[in-house]
Amino acid sequence: MAKSISTKKYDQFDVWLVELEPTIGSEVNKKRPCVIISPQAMNNSLNTVLIAPLTHTQKSYPTRIYTNFKNEDGQVMLDQIRGVDKSRLKKLLGSLDAETGQDILKILRVMFS
Repeated sequence: MAKSISTKKYDQFDVWLVELEPTIGSEVNKKRPCVIISPQAMNNSLNTVLIAPLTHTQKSYPTRIYTNFKNEDGQVMLDQIRGVDKSRLKKLLGSLDAETGQDILKILRVMFS
């Protein structure tokens, strides 16, 4: 029997504390802030969301977006996108600013074109 769709609100570019364990190999692990990158229609209709982890480590990869979230510099790791069940989202931490959201969409277009 399938689980019912959650009634919580999951908005694109919201940042949640997400439980990423268990992982394999080079996947980003532990509980960490992640940004929801999936579109609103998907978030409203599925039990899963697409997320990209945030990190304080700065790398000059073309798939990383510089951001300042809650006065902390870091990057959105678009090279670590994954689909997760909403039960992995533990706590809403806030939202990214509109400019960072647009930067994410630009890189996603390049990655998937």
